[in-house]
Amino acid sequence: MKKLPPLTTLLNKIIEIPSISCVNSAYDMSNLAVIELLADWFASAGFQIEIMPVPNLPGKANLIATLGQRSQGNNGLVLSGHTDTVPIDQKLWNTDPFKLSHQQHRFYGLGIADMKCFFPIILSVLPEIDLSKLKHPLIILATADEETTMSGARALIQSDKQLAKHALIGEPTGLIPIYAHKGLMSHSIKIFGKAGHSSDPANGVSALEGLTRVIGVLVKWRQQMQQEYQQDSFRVPYPTMNFGYIHGGDNPNRICSLCEVQFDLRILPGMHAKQISDAIESEIKRTIDGTQLSFQMTALCDPVPAFVSSPESEIVKLTSQLTGADPETVAFGTEAPLLQQLHCDTVVLGPGNIAQAHQANEYLSETTIIPMQNIIRETIKKFCY
Repeated sequence: MKKLPPLTTLLNKIIEIPSISCVNSAYDMSNLAVIELLADWFASAGFQIEIMPVPNLPGKANLIATLGQRSQGNNGLVLSGHTDTVPIDQKLWNTDPFKLSHQQHRFYGLGIADMKCFFPIILSVLPEIDLSKLKHPLIILATADEETTMSGARALIQSDKQLAKHALIGEPTGLIPIYAHKGLMSHSIKIFGKAGHSSDPANGVSALEGLTRVIGVLVKWRQQMQQEYQQDSFRVPYPTMNFGYIHGGDNPNRICSLCEVQFDLRILPGMHAKQISDAIESEIKRTIDGTQLSFQMTALCDPVPAFVSSPESEIVKLTSQLTGADPETVAFGTEAPLLQQLHCDTVVLGPGNIAQAHQANEYLSETTIIPMQNIIRETIKKFCY
């Protein structure tokens, strides 16, 4: 194994490479430079490297770095993370988001918590482990586009990759093992009307007014859904529905002919995305029935199912012992349910905190690094020795 640079150098090198993923193509970027950097690092550590292009998405790729032979049913361990970050408003940052900054026991940089820090921390642990003792595979998985479509993880499923029996995803959980999280759906609703001069309402049909009625009905539907579905294991024990984007019209003296809203739903385990989207479409149809309005409802991405593991699973119990923290649930989504489809017994656990993710001045607390190094080291020994 070649000697790698210090941890702070590794952190800076991965932070300084922009790898934003965004549903708006104007901001979306390739992640290949990050993948190639990680490939060089893990190749230097003795791993076999596979760079897997994501089909139909030029410039997007996954990395699968492996020590030992992969085969289904092996014990083994996958250490998994995504390589992309969310978009950025650089004016809100107090430091350069693409340069590692160290202040008051915190490391600052875009994606430092969510979740580029995970790969350098793994690399910092490897020299402390006798890798010649590995009897089961250790796999490093780095994916594309987790922040948008999860296309990288979905490509793994489509290719039917064989990984390992256990998986730890280093998402920002504040060093708390996560055994379940909500699922995600996101949709666009477009209401179509007819433009006309605003001086006479009979000249047109207002899509904007139609959409306000639709939103009102969906708010009432949301309240009913939240009464019907509740699980006390979640801090927010009911499904949520957020209207996050609205746009319509072009001038105050023209009747609006097109208005759009985009929303996301965070659904509980046991809720089915198809049934929910069908119910929403029925509510819209009922609301605009008898008007001259029409609508189009489109999924912005494929739904991400809820993640549910057992608090008693081997990897959840181990990480709970290592952290001294009881396993919990969270509302945010990860690639965990997709890794489950690859037959990985999965826990979500990382050193960052979700409270710092997706914000200006994102940081990682320095005090979380040594505990995370210990978790990685002991988890490798447990499942790969």
